[in-house]
Amino acid sequence: MDGKKLEYRGEEALKDIERLTTKADEVQKNILKEILTRNRETEYLAKYMKGSKDILEFKRSVPIITYMGIRPYIQRIANGEDSSLITGHPITEMLCSSGTSAGEPKMMPSIAEDLNRRTFLYNLIMPIMNQCVPGLDEGKAMYLYFIKAETSTPCGLPARAVLTSYYKSKHFKGRARDSFNDYTSPDQAILCNDSNQSMYCQLLAGLIHRHQVLRLGAVFASAFLRAISFLERNWVRLCNDIRTGQLDPAITDPNCLSCMSSMLSTPNPHLADEIERICSRSSWKGVLSHLWPRAKYIEAVVTGSMAQYIPSLGYYSDWKLPLVSTMYASSECYFGVNLKPLCDPADVAFTLMPNMGYFEFIPLGENGTMLMTVGEEEEVPNDKVLDLVQVRLGCYYELVVTTFAGLYRYRIGDVLQVTGFHNRAPQFRFICRRNVLLSIDNDKTNEEDLHKSITVAKKLLEPYNALLVEYTSYADTSTFPGHYVLYWEIIQLVQGSKPDDDHDGQLAAATHAVLLLDHHDEVLQECCIAVEEELDYIYRRCRAYDKCVGPLEIRVVAPGTFEKLMDLFIDQGGSINQYKTPRCIKSQAALKLLNSHVKASFFSPRDPKWFP
Repeated sequence: MDGKKLEYRGEEALKDIERLTTKADEVQKNILKEILTRNRETEYLAKYMKGSKDILEFKRSVPIITYMGIRPYIQRIANGEDSSLITGHPITEMLCSSGTSAGEPKMMPSIAEDLNRRTFLYNLIMPIMNQCVPGLDEGKAMYLYFIKAETSTPCGLPARAVLTSYYKSKHFKGRARDSFNDYTSPDQAILCNDSNQSMYCQLLAGLIHRHQVLRLGAVFASAFLRAISFLERNWVRLCNDIRTGQLDPAITDPNCLSCMSSMLSTPNPHLADEIERICSRSSWKGVLSHLWPRAKYIEAVVTGSMAQYIPSLGYYSDWKLPLVSTMYASSECYFGVNLKPLCDPADVAFTLMPNMGYFEFIPLGENGTMLMTVGEEEEVPNDKVLDLVQVRLGCYYELVVTTFAGLYRYRIGDVLQVTGFHNRAPQFRFICRRNVLLSIDNDKTNEEDLHKSITVAKKLLEPYNALLVEYTSYADTSTFPGHYVLYWEIIQLVQGSKPDDDHDGQLAAATHAVLLLDHHDEVLQECCIAVEEELDYIYRRCRAYDKCVGPLEIRVVAPGTFEKLMDLFIDQGGSINQYKTPRCIKSQAALKLLNSHVKASFFSPRDPKWFP
């Protein structure tokens, strides 16, 4: 594609943003009218609206729901009933969300035209970036993309991750091969089902083209750091491939063999020596800037739970490469783009594009203060939600979406804060997932699930006359892969005592608890794996299959540690009357206190069970 056509396409994309955001209210009303016109005869909508397509009737009668409200319909379609239960168009696949229901991945319905909407949003990114970083058409992008194993529903519909769906679609594979979409990774490597072979080949391609790379990235910051960790372990092999012009024999996937063998057709010892000099340094601080000296930024999601990886990315780039979050999306719906991509990661805000779905908002707080969150099963009155153009600056909201594919007034679970407006479209800062306590990668563990898991695991202490009296948790990303850390305070019961006996008597014997447990290392190790076995499907997949989460760790702290923790929070202004032990620790001072009282540490001895 020639330069003039590319320039025209970019200008048109920017005009689309202005047109849609200027008429955000009108666009939203038209989207909802179209959804209701298409889907009014579905079983779900007919139950509440009896064939009407009136917007006011929709807002009066259709309830605001969580996944449990739509799950029975999705299960019926997955089992072979017609798509007309929820949508007027054939459902072509089920997208597996990172959230879970009853321990299994949530399945989100998707229709063929959803890929057009996702592609529309992707096509906005480069015109926005090119405004901020000129010259991106003069080199390549080293973007590390991966697919996940997919399954089928009982009736044969594909069940897969939204990104796997996109990368396997004609929209991705048949994309324009222009200078703005020139990736170092061959499609064959991206589409390889073996994540290790895919990673190896994509990094090899990125190293071969190191002097042409202008952009680095992956979808999530955690995935990019996983690639750096992989490179640390495998750079010698990669250099050998480049030096000899021969692909490592561990690469057996036929498509990877084909594309990488042609890329390695000529030995390049000079390039291999360059890479070896960089990778063999004692410190990898700034290694990204050395390996890819022309790179201008790193593109990855660094908002929400991914913000914990910003220091590590900064270290590996020596803080020379801006971190860019370009878009806001989920399995349920793609939402919006970042119009100021070079802003500080803490200031990232996404402009919701009003043509992507119909958006509503549950108010959570005003004047820059989040006053509350609404529990997942708590009913939300229909008259409490607001339209897209009704939200106010500084206020907090939970996002609700209605889609063409059959989700109606569905609570996404994301908490957002309005930071500004672009024309009439609000711009939101992502605050957090509702009720999520711990997250390393795609895993999202809430307080209830953690408590249930620990309740099961702590029973293993009972035969040893030991009692778990208090606990908290922390997502440790100081090493890669990151892992969950549980801080447990354990007391040894006096022989014959019960958990409700005199607490002072228990504490008198508590000093012996760690000493006694030292002789039963396997008990605490089994507690670790017992917790993991009880956590949800996504966590267990991340641990056992994706290997993007490390073994869970229990750190046993000295008796009285949690009293000191309470003192710390009260000294910082907390109320002794309202104090509750935080089930997840964010405060560096609190972590320092807990770690200073650790007497023993134990890790899961094996992976938890996981089956696709």
